[in-house]
Amino acid sequence: MTTTPQLYRKPVSTFWWARRRSYLFFALRELSSVFVAWFVVYFLLLIHAVSSGSEEYQRFLSWSANWWVVALNTVALLFVLLHTVTWFDLAPKAMAVRVRNRRVAPVVIVGLHYLLWGLLTALVLVVVLR
Repeated sequence: MTTTPQLYRKPVSTFWWARRRSYLFFALRELSSVFVAWFVVYFLLLIHAVSSGSEEYQRFLSWSANWWVVALNTVALLFVLLHTVTWFDLAPKAMAVRVRNRRVAPVVIVGLHYLLWGLLTALVLVVVLR
């Protein structure tokens, strides 16, 4: 009886991706999509509560005040910020913007993303805090 020789496979750690910063940020950015989805669900629940009347809205606010909802939203906010920052840093690689047949410098693209983000954040704060 002949057996097929087995190929040697070097054992790989479960957390191999955590050893390099670039791999770690890639994995965390991919994980952030779960928290982005949570924000969407939370926002839809808020819209439903507001559209269902004052009593339902108050019930939603009580539920939102639970420690675990606050903790989940805090973690989600941090992951969404990570997602945003990493995407803004990747934007010049993902899109080649040309003006008068010259490629726009990556720092300009990133800078405009952050500028627009800041302006929109200020606009939302003015509307919400008014």
